[in-house]
Amino acid sequence: MQSPTPTPTPGQPLPPSAMIQPLPSTAADGAATLPAATPTPVDPAVLARYEMPESARRSLETVGPVTASEGGLDTNAFGEADGQYVETLMRRLTAPLPSRWMSILLRRALVSRVDTPSRTNGADFAAERAWLLLRMGESVAARAVTQSVDTDNYTPKLYQVAMNASLATGDPAGFCPLVPGAMRYAPARGWTMAQAICAGLSGNPAQATPLIATAKRRNVASGIDMLLAQKVVGAGAQGRQAVTIEWDGVDQLTAWRFGLAMATGVAVPDELYASAGPQVRYWQALSPSVPLGARLAPAESAAGQGVLSSAALVDLYAAASTDDDTQSSATATANDLQTAYADRSPDARLNALRQLWGGAATRPSYARLVLTARAAARMNPALAKAEADHLVASMLSAGLDRTAARWLGTVPAGGDAWAMIMLSDPDAYRRLSYSDLASYSGGEGDSALKQRMLFAGLAGLGRLASGDIERAAQSLGVRIGADNAWTRALDRAARAGQPGTVVVLAAIGMQASGWKDIPPEALYRIVGALRAVGLDGEARMIAAEAIARA
Repeated sequence: MQSPTPTPTPGQPLPPSAMIQPLPSTAADGAATLPAATPTPVDPAVLARYEMPESARRSLETVGPVTASEGGLDTNAFGEADGQYVETLMRRLTAPLPSRWMSILLRRALVSRVDTPSRTNGADFAAERAWLLLRMGESVAARAVTQSVDTDNYTPKLYQVAMNASLATGDPAGFCPLVPGAMRYAPARGWTMAQAICAGLSGNPAQATPLIATAKRRNVASGIDMLLAQKVVGAGAQGRQAVTIEWDGVDQLTAWRFGLAMATGVAVPDELYASAGPQVRYWQALSPSVPLGARLAPAESAAGQGVLSSAALVDLYAAASTDDDTQSSATATANDLQTAYADRSPDARLNALRQLWGGAATRPSYARLVLTARAAARMNPALAKAEADHLVASMLSAGLDRTAARWLGTVPAGGDAWAMIMLSDPDAYRRLSYSDLASYSGGEGDSALKQRMLFAGLAGLGRLASGDIERAAQSLGVRIGADNAWTRALDRAARAGQPGTVVVLAAIGMQASGWKDIPPEALYRIVGALRAVGLDGEARMIAAEAIARA
């Protein structure tokens, strides 16, 4: 991923070498490239043109698109937390995360309609949330967060993030309501080009053409960046120009290039995606302009990350199966998926599941477990004992905890399926003993790590006899009593009843390249803190995921 471009401040000239809208990234010190929090000055002329009634205007005191009744966190999710502290945590959080369920929970916290914490502006707080969502690959959610703030309340920070969100969703028309304010308070190359784009999209080529010419003369943009902008302008009513896009010589994919390519139906070469972070593949999976066949691979990756649900991935394959342009391999997968879900023969369904997982001797990718979750839930426990580990992991990837718990009397004690059920069962009625824990063999994968993860999950969930916790911690070498700045901050947020802060701190503790790099003691702390603030379901799913993926 490219180095971040310095953000110009109002009144400063634009650096001639700056690329238009780099992808969300982090600087060398870990700080995301965003302007400092600066209140937007109020322009009386703008207020005079504001035609919405007072009752329809949205306060910056509570911001977010998803209410608690719709699945979000409560409005007081951040309680008395210092807003600048929470913003710093968000800005320094490296995403995407290795955990699907942690990513889902973090998205839920970031899109929730919550009270703005102290010492921060509500629009700036929304910008930090949306910026993190973009780095997670959650382009649609990021756009929803930016749009939950009235445009007359935008700050320079939110203007920049809103442009990135529009680009990530392939929707340059989303710039247009923001252009006047952005040119006044947060001028940058992207907004200069947005003026021409919006003039073209509004069917006013007479205005767009001189703006493009002026941008060329001032070297605001050139090469592929200018050509893509011209193609968007030409796509508007009465555009009357055709622009051919050639990617030869382009070695870097930026948000500008991705967004305008998506908006105009221009295919981005696969090798260019390698120049950007994985979140851009997730943006691709969410883009309706990408042909179905080209969306399947990124959609599987997005589902494994939690950006797409199991149902959404199944629907995508179902749509692809009727698309004439879909490759035969994708059609074969769709056919296997139909068999796995709907065939009357249990043996045929199980064989189709094996085929989707890559064969009986292959450990399936987590994305394929997500794909088959509800097909796995239809299997009879008595007829599929040999595949119990994969079937239970598949069900839990979609949160089907009670369905998975029905397998408890069928699966052998001490196996992976048993361990995942012990962690995920919402109706567990007894605590396990040290001997129960010692019976776990570690199953498929890194057995030693999985034994430690099972202990950490059970202890964090309160499902291990208290007298056995210290004994197991010593025998397995899990330092559950470790004390550092992160554990203290997590404990404080949990005691204060701040689920939003706990979720952000839990995500901080899960920054790693994969599950193998997450310390079991961190899992113990995370699971315990989530339980303490009422997020029991997510705590159980994260603990079970550790067994499925370690």
